[in-house]
Amino acid sequence: MLQSIEPKALWNHFSALNAVPRPSKKEERVIEFMLRFGKELGLPTTRDAVGNVIITKPASKGMEDRATVCLQSHLDMVHQKNSDTTFDFNSQGIDMYVDGDWVRARGTTLGADNGIGVASIMTILASTEIQHPPIEALFTIDEETGMTGALNLQGGLLHAKFMLNLDTEDDHELTIGCAGGVDVTANGNYNGESAPSDSKGFRVQLKGLTGGHSGMDIHLGRGNANKLMNRVLSVAAEKFSIRISSLDGGSLRNAIPRESVAEICLSGSSAGDFLKFIQEQQHVLKSEYATTDANLMLSAEEIPTPATVFAANFQYQLLRSIYACPNGIYRMSPDVDRLVQSSNNLARVLVKDNKCTIQCLTRSSVDSEKMDVANAIRSCFELCGAEVSFSGAYPGWTPRPTSEIVSLMSGLYENMYGSKAHVNAIHAGLECGILGTNYPNMQMISFGPNIRGAHSPDECVQISSVQKYWNYLLETLKQIPK
Repeated sequence: MLQSIEPKALWNHFSALNAVPRPSKKEERVIEFMLRFGKELGLPTTRDAVGNVIITKPASKGMEDRATVCLQSHLDMVHQKNSDTTFDFNSQGIDMYVDGDWVRARGTTLGADNGIGVASIMTILASTEIQHPPIEALFTIDEETGMTGALNLQGGLLHAKFMLNLDTEDDHELTIGCAGGVDVTANGNYNGESAPSDSKGFRVQLKGLTGGHSGMDIHLGRGNANKLMNRVLSVAAEKFSIRISSLDGGSLRNAIPRESVAEICLSGSSAGDFLKFIQEQQHVLKSEYATTDANLMLSAEEIPTPATVFAANFQYQLLRSIYACPNGIYRMSPDVDRLVQSSNNLARVLVKDNKCTIQCLTRSSVDSEKMDVANAIRSCFELCGAEVSFSGAYPGWTPRPTSEIVSLMSGLYENMYGSKAHVNAIHAGLECGILGTNYPNMQMISFGPNIRGAHSPDECVQISSVQKYWNYLLETLKQIPK
């Protein structure tokens, strides 16, 4: 069905790309796919030391004197699926379908982020009819979990004057700045002890939250499964003296956690009251999050009593530390209207088998404030005895609103669509800021079609918006100056 949608070449390339498993940090198959694609076209194709792929193409006839343009997108995609979906991201291609004006995937992320950008560049490289200046196509790796491709791209490989980053998710936006980020990880060991002899076991599950992109969607007030589960367990610990055996919530740092599961035990005489408590808590949470997380579900089912539970002191410290950990918006920008300046996503909590791991992604467009938030998080978890480390730090992208490429594309948008483009900076991380450290004179801008639910199984891309974005991209290439 996708292959009958216009522009057909773009959707054909997207389908071919989505048939190749391409999780972050496991991009070997998609790297080989892209190398083969460039070489079969007879275009100069190289792979750098970390796996980024660069394909160059001469200008079309009559445009040889135009400035070189770098078209840039990332090869990896976020792998998320619903708990009731059976799917192996390491071996299966994405199962896509058309739903009216949208393309979706069955129970998993779609990979439109950033697959539509990659497919667009492939279409331009393969075409013999599209008018374009000299092209340097840059396909980076590992954008979603560390931006290591961009961080390790050497200077001197690219010579373009302009970079068009095709990784924005609203077709009326021209993005000219973004936040930087740092990964905060707390690791520790704890002592377990035998579960009380008279206790019953329960599995408490929180699921059905909306989730989403931990940068682009952080301002929407969606529930964080790790924070909400911790809230429920903290109250249950006070009311019923529950003992926790394991805690497992969230998955990737850049995805707002949608699900969490805890295995606990409590006195058998309190079991009935505990189940009523869970029902009451579901009602409270569904009421609070009715607008943002309408499908939220909290449940408890009896299971065999766990053999071991957290030591009482560790349980108390852990619940208090997670409660205190900053999550969501930390500060709005005082300079840019409605821009989140700093935030944190409490992305992953895994506590079982005497090991504890907690992962956060902290973002800010101000590097000093980014580290201030990271230090606040470190303080939370050091107080419960964990070792906290920072890694994967990357810089933000400083806007240059008067640059030639911004003037060109904002004017072109208004001429084509009769309204002004929204020229903005975003709270998500883009590779432009990192790439700009080795290419400081390259003028950069980011744009793309409407993508909704990125980093979640609700991800979808709008067909009519892809058509709009595609025409805009082609016209931009035609208008690139000398």
